[in-house]
Amino acid sequence: MGDAIDRNRRRFLGAAAVAIAAGHFGLYRVVNGRMGGDLEAIGRATDWLNSPRLTASSLAGKVVLVQFWTYTCINWLRTLPYIRAWAQKYRDGLVVIGVHTPEFTVEKDLDNVRRAVQQMRIEYPVAIDNAYAIWNSFNNQYWPALYLIDARGRGRQHHFGEGEYADFERGIQRLLRDAGAGPSSESLVEVEGKGVEAAADWSNLRSPENYLGYARTQHFASRGGIERDRRRAYVPPDRLTLNQWALAGEWRVGGEAAALNSPNGRLVCRFHARDLHLVMGATKAGSPVRFRVSIDGQPPGAAHGADADESGQGVASEPRLYQLVRQPLPIVDRRFEIEFLDPGVQTLAFTFG
Repeated sequence: MGDAIDRNRRRFLGAAAVAIAAGHFGLYRVVNGRMGGDLEAIGRATDWLNSPRLTASSLAGKVVLVQFWTYTCINWLRTLPYIRAWAQKYRDGLVVIGVHTPEFTVEKDLDNVRRAVQQMRIEYPVAIDNAYAIWNSFNNQYWPALYLIDARGRGRQHHFGEGEYADFERGIQRLLRDAGAGPSSESLVEVEGKGVEAAADWSNLRSPENYLGYARTQHFASRGGIERDRRRAYVPPDRLTLNQWALAGEWRVGGEAAALNSPNGRLVCRFHARDLHLVMGATKAGSPVRFRVSIDGQPPGAAHGADADESGQGVASEPRLYQLVRQPLPIVDRRFEIEFLDPGVQTLAFTFG
């Protein structure tokens, strides 16, 4: 399948499908010998952040943890507290490399990645892989994906998706001991994700990730369907069923994103999850877009996310994942609506947690 694999699957099937397909946790495997790629591929990075250029020769004798990520991915964000903690705890023997391989066009922009690295307090080396050279060498298919390589350059363990952190950390400890750089303690890191990094509420998750460009979207419900690559006034239906979504106002729907052309456009969906996120951003740098969120027609109050206040007010500026809803129990089907008070926003995907 190679690079022809649908990238909708590469984000590890979306949060809900991860839970269904892998018992909430992802896929975990210990192997002996080489896996799809090796450290020679690291030299193909086009740029580096937080580090001078690394190569297989500069990493010789080191235990290396490679993680494929892209900065808008909610599944990756929820693994980040562990990656940060491992990089710090095992810094004397372990080299953590975050390989940033973009999913969306905005994630190819080095300034956007650099800003995300700073905002997310990532201090370990980041390799920029816009051409998928490292991704393809590893035969990788998912965000996030972890590959653990021993001091002799052999792939020994990999994991796709979230979870199984204790088993993977024990693998790190084992390879460090084999390399003579074992930790003084076999204790495991204790972390608690905050905000968008908090673990999903899997037991209440009934809504899968959905893209808002016509190339990969599902369950679009505005009357008349999508008109591709043209400005059009959209009208939502009176009612939505679970996981349907719709536009209201004048939008241009492209293959990757839906862009608002006039003020007071709305995006609505019906969802079932504790958290609702929207990957979006202003289409013009320096021109932030004000928005207002409602849940079942009311301001969110205590159910507001980190990027909206209790009245539902917020601002979209740089392209990233915005947390708009984090609701307390009970979790039931809800109608979400976001109204953009200004034109010039680009919306790419809903994710849930």
